[in-house]
Amino acid sequence: MQDAQFYALATQVLWCTFLLMGVLGFVAQRTHFCTMGAIVDVLSFGAWRRACQVILAMAVSLLGFTCLVGMGAIEPAQTLYATAKWFWLSDALGGLLFGMGMVLASGCGNKTLVRMGTGNLKSWVVFLVMGVAAWATLKGITAVFRVRVLETFFVALPGSGSLAEFLWGSHALLHGSVAGIQLHALGWVLLGWALSVLMIGACVGLLQKSESQPLGARATWQLLWPGALVGMVVTLAWCLSGVVGHVLENPLTLEEVFLASQSGKVEAVTFVSPMAYVLDWLIFYSDESKVLGYAAVSALGVVSGAFVSALLSRSLRWEGFGSTEDLGLHLMGALLMGVGGVVAMGCTFGQGMSGFSTLSINALEVVLFIVLGAVIAFRYQAWRLERLL
Repeated sequence: MQDAQFYALATQVLWCTFLLMGVLGFVAQRTHFCTMGAIVDVLSFGAWRRACQVILAMAVSLLGFTCLVGMGAIEPAQTLYATAKWFWLSDALGGLLFGMGMVLASGCGNKTLVRMGTGNLKSWVVFLVMGVAAWATLKGITAVFRVRVLETFFVALPGSGSLAEFLWGSHALLHGSVAGIQLHALGWVLLGWALSVLMIGACVGLLQKSESQPLGARATWQLLWPGALVGMVVTLAWCLSGVVGHVLENPLTLEEVFLASQSGKVEAVTFVSPMAYVLDWLIFYSDESKVLGYAAVSALGVVSGAFVSALLSRSLRWEGFGSTEDLGLHLMGALLMGVGGVVAMGCTFGQGMSGFSTLSINALEVVLFIVLGAVIAFRYQAWRLERLL
């Protein structure tokens, strides 16, 4: 591949990523898709609509990634979430901090970007603080504690740290094929399909149980389609990064490369470190070595898509802090999300969708502790409100 073709393909990947994340921002703003909101709905009202959307998004992203692995389009070991270490302490602490932070800050990273596009000034403040906290935990003062303390607590895992490889064991090392599927991926595919079917069935069952009257197939789809679309976006993101942007030989280094990836690996959708990368690009814009990568463009795409949606629906309006206490809670939430998201190596999308779709053991723990952190923060806010009344 010539240099011109190489850079042209990288530019195409970035533009496609921007448009794809624009779709995500548009859908999230229009349908109020929100992981934090889903948890609060269940705790406050026993309503499972948004929770079922989130579970369906996870199931579809898992199904999509599993199909890509089965077709040999993506090698799981080359993804951002592949690691032979189970960082049990980092996962627990990071997930807990992020879950608490997203409740205090009125939304996770994706929801923050969506609200930025609708004119919510509180979310702009959350973005700035969260981005700085994330950068400090990636490269700065809190990174020292993360690397020298938290990441020293781990358990060695087989292969790329996937639940499929953990369960499949040595069979993952077999070669050959069955019905066109490589045997080393067969266990992965079977487990992925089985979990996807179970989760989709659970979505339908929970939705039917929580509604006041039985729902037909069409009514069920009308309530769940945002989750299916979000899951498809995550799958397409895997395709963009791992298939379209995959070049076997970089004309400069002659090495295999995934275009525009700031991690050097196959990425999908995440929204904590991208905020840090956007701030880094803006602050050092005149430095030619600072360029927009896949992750940063993803964040900008979500903001743009939400802005277009708000503009078309005439819901674009300025919104600020109601009080000093409101400001303090959002600042604390942003700080917790920035630190926790990097420590856990992902957010509700980074680990909850992308990491989960790879069946990463780290992602499974992070998801559990994000939910736990959100429940703790919600109970705390409810307790505070009761004291004020």
